[in-house]
Amino acid sequence: MATFVLIHGSWHGGWCFDEIKRRLEASGHEVIAPDLPGMGGDEDELAAVTLQGWADFAIEQCRQATQQPVILAGHSRGGIVVSQAAETDPEAMDALVYICAMMLPDGMSRADFKALEVKNPIYDDVIKPTPGGHGTVIVGEHPEAIFAQLSPPELVDPAMKRLVAEPHGPRSEKLRLSPERFGSLPRHYVQCTEDQTIPLSSQQTMQELVPGAEISVLDADHSPFLSRPDELVAILEGVAALFD
Repeated sequence: MATFVLIHGSWHGGWCFDEIKRRLEASGHEVIAPDLPGMGGDEDELAAVTLQGWADFAIEQCRQATQQPVILAGHSRGGIVVSQAAETDPEAMDALVYICAMMLPDGMSRADFKALEVKNPIYDDVIKPTPGGHGTVIVGEHPEAIFAQLSPPELVDPAMKRLVAEPHGPRSEKLRLSPERFGSLPRHYVQCTEDQTIPLSSQQTMQELVPGAEISVLDADHSPFLSRPDELVAILEGVAALFD
């Protein structure tokens, strides 16, 4: 049985993985799905967050694993966290999974990649800076149209109420990755065809920028842990099975 360390994306928390956590644990796996430090904090707490700090935190979670192999997975913005964690301590995990996530090359930040993407006004319109400018929050009456338009309403409605302020700093920090460390780990990318947050074209561009990942395709929105939990679990277990 494996340990899955699940790193959430922007504005979310570890709670977003509850549906797949329950399924994985029922099969005997260990699941660690923490809230990243600083999420939803005040301006000082948001300002203190760094990408390396998050990477170090993810490594700590991997080191707590009691079952092998350790699969480190990131959703959305969580992708840059797992990449930097892999570079920092590749021995702490056995494989990386990117769930419609930011899989960026060495020297590129999330903000840099944003400048390369096709304009996505329906996404940009729901993001607002916090009063002090150290984070962002989600605004508007229907954020589910961006994050979870294919997901069951009974799961989406409470989830959208739990979105919190996202620290701004990590998105501007450039990844520092090497073939010897980050590149030594097997990678798997879960491509979500109906994603309105990180569109399919952006996901495919990242796969070209960072080649070598195995790819699975889901007919899913940006929240496959809500819209396609069984299929996502099967993919994760398939990655773990490579180490049997």
